[in-house]
Amino acid sequence: MNYKSLSRFIGRILLIEAALMLPALLLALIYREPRAATAYWQSILIILILSFGFRLLSRGEKVGDFYEKEGLACAGLSWIVMGVTGALPFFLSHEIPAFIDAVFETVSGFTTTGASILGEVESLDKSILYWRSFTHWIGGMGVLVFLLALAPRSSRGSGFTLHLLRAESPGPSVGKLVPQIRKTAQILYLIYIGLTLLDFGLLALGGLFFHDGAHPTTVFDAFCIAVGTAGTGGFAVINAGLGGYSIFTQIVTTVFMFLFGINFSCYFLILRGDVKSVLKDEELRTFLVISVLAVIAITISIVPQYQSTGAAVKDAAFTVGSLASTTGYATTDFDLWPNFTRAIVIFLTIMGACAGSTCGGAKVVRLILVVKNLFRNLRQMVRPNRVVNVRMNGRIVSESILHNLNTYVAAYVVLLFVSYFLVALDGKDGTTSFTAVLTCFNNVGPGLGRVVGPTGNFGSFSIAAKLVLIIDMLIGRLEIFPILALFSRATWRHS
Repeated sequence: MNYKSLSRFIGRILLIEAALMLPALLLALIYREPRAATAYWQSILIILILSFGFRLLSRGEKVGDFYEKEGLACAGLSWIVMGVTGALPFFLSHEIPAFIDAVFETVSGFTTTGASILGEVESLDKSILYWRSFTHWIGGMGVLVFLLALAPRSSRGSGFTLHLLRAESPGPSVGKLVPQIRKTAQILYLIYIGLTLLDFGLLALGGLFFHDGAHPTTVFDAFCIAVGTAGTGGFAVINAGLGGYSIFTQIVTTVFMFLFGINFSCYFLILRGDVKSVLKDEELRTFLVISVLAVIAITISIVPQYQSTGAAVKDAAFTVGSLASTTGYATTDFDLWPNFTRAIVIFLTIMGACAGSTCGGAKVVRLILVVKNLFRNLRQMVRPNRVVNVRMNGRIVSESILHNLNTYVAAYVVLLFVSYFLVALDGKDGTTSFTAVLTCFNNVGPGLGRVVGPTGNFGSFSIAAKLVLIIDMLIGRLEIFPILALFSRATWRHS
């Protein structure tokens, strides 16, 4: 293990986090929130001191010796450190008095889970609500990708940056959009920023003209909703959630939840004029087909509960977009829908959207490969001597990717049930315990049941259960292996 490189990267991540807190401090001063302002400058000072300490530990770092395990360790430790230090404003301002609750809220934000321990949010300071929502945007694309986008050219080579990108980016494999990884990171962030600004602009303009007697979509609300949608998070800034806003705001958010669930490489190909490749993408087509079928099925199931078919379609589309993209916003309490729709909710929670997007979940591409690999193995059982390849978008999928996929599925199932058994010790009912774990593991937010459903929160869980769910959120966001690698002795060996 290259400990000095690891220390240097954690120091850089902390420096970036401190810089990203500055707008929150400015907002606290603008809104005249002295307690929050004090909490922010104290937090920034603590983070800068820690950053300086890590940079001191990295003195004498040698170029090279940065491999897969260093990338995994950097990703895992960076997210843990960010979650703990990012909780300082909540705790020091006394908006969230218990530190474990503050860490839960922050990790939920950075991992874009959106599971909250707060039962009421409108009494929070504006700057606190801003930081709470902005953590979604920071974590959506990934802070290591952000660091790579800002990093100067290095003599370390593409392998150095590729290990970091692979460790943090969602999906079974990470490819380059352009030959240089740094340029790839910059392109990803430019697309991310562009879509966020477009979403924010539409919401802010809509707030001026569309009200419907609902809560007004102010510029502040539009920003918080946009960054939450972009990061596929789900923290709301009013107690009624997205259901409290105008129909226009809900429709715009629905569209952008689907857009942010699409692989960002598709947008790059569109900008390059290669629309044909996008239309042929198997994962995108599967994601859209499943989403449309889910909207139709849910609408048919819930329409008797609504006064109009249009209202049922709106809520069904919003819920499918929210769950498939793992955003977690809600316009209605889908826990009150028929059992058939609850089954669809669980499926969408597990599925997620496309790899290479900001969403959580298992990813559509993994489900496609699991099914294709299953049929491949069945054909080989019937004809053992026959060579059958698994193809994706016309290309042969390597056996190493399929092997990693099998490992991922096995780890996913084992960790899910271990977490469920641990959380079940809290004594809550099976639906609550299981869906709490499921929604945190897949970075969705709301589960099923009165406690953790769309109208509930996670505040009633014990400290032990919250710790398990915090680990689940981190494991889910980093796709299992970077966190598991931290518990392996092989990761920390010098060789």
